[in-house]
Amino acid sequence: MTGILLGGAPACESFVDLDPISDLTADNAYKSANDAEAALVGVYESFQAEYYIWDNLVFSEILSDNYYAGGDNAEIFAVDNINITPTNSRLWNNWSQIYNAISKANVVLQKVPLITDPKLTDARKAQILGEAAFLRAYHYYQLVKLWGGVPLVLEPVNSLDPATTQKPKATEVEVYNQIVTDLMFALDNRLPDTYGGDASVNKARATKGAANALLAKAWAQRPDRDYNKVLQYADAVISSPASYSLLPTFTHLFDGTHYNNAESILEVQFTGGTEANWGPQMLLPPSLSGDTWRKFMTPSHDLVNAYDAEKDNVRKNTTILFENAPWADEFWSVSTGGSVPFAYRWKSANGWASTNRQYIFRLADIILLKAEALNELGRLEDAKTALNLVRKRVNLANTTANSKESMRTAILNERRLELAQEGQRWDDLRRFGVTAQVMGNLNEIDLRTNTRKDYSVKAHELFLPIPQSEINRNPNLVQNPGYN
Repeated sequence: MTGILLGGAPACESFVDLDPISDLTADNAYKSANDAEAALVGVYESFQAEYYIWDNLVFSEILSDNYYAGGDNAEIFAVDNINITPTNSRLWNNWSQIYNAISKANVVLQKVPLITDPKLTDARKAQILGEAAFLRAYHYYQLVKLWGGVPLVLEPVNSLDPATTQKPKATEVEVYNQIVTDLMFALDNRLPDTYGGDASVNKARATKGAANALLAKAWAQRPDRDYNKVLQYADAVISSPASYSLLPTFTHLFDGTHYNNAESILEVQFTGGTEANWGPQMLLPPSLSGDTWRKFMTPSHDLVNAYDAEKDNVRKNTTILFENAPWADEFWSVSTGGSVPFAYRWKSANGWASTNRQYIFRLADIILLKAEALNELGRLEDAKTALNLVRKRVNLANTTANSKESMRTAILNERRLELAQEGQRWDDLRRFGVTAQVMGNLNEIDLRTNTRKDYSVKAHELFLPIPQSEINRNPNLVQNPGYN
C-alpha cells in the first residue's frame, strides 16, 4: 500500500488489511466496499513510481537553468544538454508509469459505480469516484506538460483490438479539456474540503483544495490560458474552509518535522521502510548520505547567483548546501575535494529509505499563481500584495516592480526562488514564453575547457519526443514535430 494513503482510510484498519486488488480474480474483483477501497489505494500507489520520486525533477529542474546533471547516467546528461532523442529510455519509463496510473484510475471509475455492497455508502462511493477522477486529471496534467497532445485513454483496456489499443494523439487543448472535465466531476459534490481533523489524512487525499489548485495550474499552463479562471480557482484554494496558510517559518517546510502543515495542500506520505523516498540519496552530500559517489543533480551557478542577487539567504540556505566533494565537478571544481553545492530541500537520505517528502501542491505556489493572474489581468497593485506575502515570509522587502512587464519578471524570479527543487521551473519558463531567451543567455562555464556551455533551445524542444518504442507499437501515433 502506498505511503500517500497510510492512515488515510475512513477506517484506518480497512486500508492496512486490504489485499491488493491485483491478487483477486476477475470474477470476484470489484464486488465489495473493501474492493473499492483497495482499487483506490492502487491509484494512489502510483506516487511511488520513479517518475514522481525522481524523473519529475530531471525533466524540470535539470532540463532548466536550475540544476546540472551529475552522477554517471548518460541519458540524464542528455536531458541537461537539451539533446533528448526518442530512444532515451527515461521517456518510456515515464510515459508507461504515468499511463499505468491512469489505467488504474480508469478501473476505479468504471467498476466502483457497479458495486452494490451496502457497506459502500453512496457518499463514500461518490468520494472514491471524485478521488479517482482527480488522480486521473493529475496524471494527464503530467503527460500534457511533458509531451503536449497525447492519446486520451478514458476506459480500462480489456481488448487487444487495435481500435482500443492504438489511439491517436488528442490535441494539447483536448487533453486540458479532459483534465478540467475530470476536476469538475470531482468537485461536484464528491470531494470534501477535509476528511476530518487528522492532517495526515487531509494532506494525503484528494480534496476540493487539491482539485482547485490543479484547476488553477491547468488553466495557467494550457495554450489557451484563461487568467480569470486561474484567479477564480486560486482564490478558491486561498479561501478554502480547509484554512490553508503560509507557514511563518520557511525552513519548517523542509526540515522533516513539520509535514502535513497548514501550507500543505497535498503531499506524499513517506513514512520509511517500504513506504520510503529514495530520492534524497541521489542528491545529498557525503556527510548526509553516507556514500562518496557523485550526486545526480547539482545546483547551477545561475541558481546560486539568483539567490545571492536577491540577498535571499533564508531560501538559499534551505535549498543549497555547500560541501567539499570527493570528486571533480566541471562547473564548480575541477579538482577533487573542491567546494560543490548540493540540492538540500530533502535533508535525510537514511540509506535509500528517507521520510522526506515532495509537496504535490502547497499554498505559496498558488499565491504566486494568483499574483501572476492579477498582473496579467491588469491589477498590478493587487498582484504586488500577493507577491509580497511570499517575500515577507523570508524577510525580503516589498517588490519594486512598477509595470506589468517588470512584475512579470519579478513573479517568475520569485517562483524560482520559492519553488526550486519542486519540479516547477521548466513549466514556468514555458508558460512565461521565455525558455529560449533564459536558456540561451546562460553563462555557465565548463571549467575543464574554460568555455561557455551552449544551452540554446529550439522551439520544438519545449516538449519531449514521444518514446520511440511507443511510436513503433502504435502506428496511429505521430511523433512530435522536430524529432526524427
